[in-house]
Amino acid sequence: MRRSGAARAFKGSAPVFAALGDATRLAVVARLCESGPLSITRLAEGSAVSRQAVAKHLQVLAGAGLVRGFRDGRESVWQLEPKGLREARRFLDSISQEWDATLERLRVFVES
Repeated sequence: MRRSGAARAFKGSAPVFAALGDATRLAVVARLCESGPLSITRLAEGSAVSRQAVAKHLQVLAGAGLVRGFRDGRESVWQLEPKGLREARRFLDSISQEWDATLERLRVFVES
């Protein structure tokens, strides 16, 4: 059986979607998108989540290739890693193209 482009792309994107499936991790990614690189302390500010919990969520995001951390003096600072998001976007674009083609074939069939 032939594997679609979307199925091949999904294999590489699955960890990204799994990581983004958690509301806290999604909020961390959104915060980094809005504010740029932030320390764990800054990421935890105004949230009901502790610094330790944020650190664990950042490790999951890093494992999925969505963020990377670096040291700035005594603090760990985290920033987005755009490559992971680009790969997920390519996966979603692939699915969208396949659905567009399928719906076009259905339209042609119905109209004929």
